[in-house]
Amino acid sequence: MSLSSAPLVPRIPTPRDHRLDGILAGVVFVGAMLSAGLSSIAEVYGDEQGPLWAAPIYALAISAPLAVRRRWPAVVAVVVAVAYFAAVTLRIPEIYVGNIAMFIGLYTAGAWMNDRMRAMIVRIAIIVGMFIWLIVTMFRDALTNADEMDIAAGLFSPYIAFMLINVLTNVLYFGGAYYFGERSWASAQQRAVLEQRTADLERERELTAAQAVALDRVRIARELHDVVAHHVSVMGVQAGAARMVLDQDPEETRRILRGVEDSARTAIGELRHLLETLRTPDSETDEAGSTVSLDDIPDLIAASEQAGLPTSYTVVGDPTPIPSLTAVNLYRIAQESLTNARRHAGPHATADVRVRFGGDDVELEIVSTGRRVTVLRPGLGLVGMRERALASGGTIELTPREHGGFRVRATVPLRDGTAANALTPASDPTGSAS
Repeated sequence: MSLSSAPLVPRIPTPRDHRLDGILAGVVFVGAMLSAGLSSIAEVYGDEQGPLWAAPIYALAISAPLAVRRRWPAVVAVVVAVAYFAAVTLRIPEIYVGNIAMFIGLYTAGAWMNDRMRAMIVRIAIIVGMFIWLIVTMFRDALTNADEMDIAAGLFSPYIAFMLINVLTNVLYFGGAYYFGERSWASAQQRAVLEQRTADLERERELTAAQAVALDRVRIARELHDVVAHHVSVMGVQAGAARMVLDQDPEETRRILRGVEDSARTAIGELRHLLETLRTPDSETDEAGSTVSLDDIPDLIAASEQAGLPTSYTVVGDPTPIPSLTAVNLYRIAQESLTNARRHAGPHATADVRVRFGGDDVELEIVSTGRRVTVLRPGLGLVGMRERALASGGTIELTPREHGGFRVRATVPLRDGTAANALTPASDPTGSAS
């Protein structure tokens, strides 16, 4: 939207504007009194000069309204014009400061009246009235004072020349007052529109910043959930297994406890890396703290096996370089799916992880056996998996299996121009962890 098509913004004077107007009124009053005194001494009207005692009244009439010119601009313009007309008619010895006051009144009507149609009507009415009075007065004086030779001179008559000078001078005078008033109004509108746009941009900036903070919080919470939930779940299963065989098989207990130690060490390492990344101002923020990829899924499968969930892993198709963010998201989806299988599928559950590379996309499918899921409760893990799939521009299916267990299938596109930042997934098409 251009400035010219923007809606009108009401122009409202400030307390400072009112104080300045009061000072202006005082200056005009003093100037009018000095001008009246000097004009009386100079006898500008000759023998037709009006009474000097009327000068203070006239000075007050043209100056006092200026103190409220921005509050009631139309009234001030009319009052000052009428006072000037009366002063000239009564030959009060002051015309110079009166001209200045009337110029200010006309200018203010154009600059400060919010009703633009009324502002135009008031100014045009004053200007037309003044021109009619001026022309009638000049013709009357010409017919009264001119002799026959001056009249016979036609366009070269001194009276005609005097009339033309007066008309041209008044055209410039009233035209200037009208023009500068319009320009002041237009400039004020432009400033108001720009200030409004600046305020809107500032609010938009604050909203964008708040949204960015909220997104960061969600992203960090998702990453922490994936890291902590997986490793703590594995540690819990391993600790339970160690407790069960503690007396019967000390060697197996030691092996399980080493697994607990490894899980704790891995969790601490990932958390430390996450915190270091968050503290680094220039670090990438797409997935803070994530250094995993599809290449790490075999390790994930091994950890799942060690935690007591038999898991197979298969890669279908030719592995294709994929964006690092997509690789991280797919890894975390697999991690969360296996964590849920260990927690909810039961003691004899199994899992199968498959990565399928197509021409334009890559698909990750995790199928687990075990208990039948009757009610799907939308926990943080499921929400996080959906968010990760959407973050990579893909889709995800989270469905219970009819005969027990759960299926997670995520499909994300492979975009062009991402190989430079890609991580190649596991290349063994028939590999399985056991």
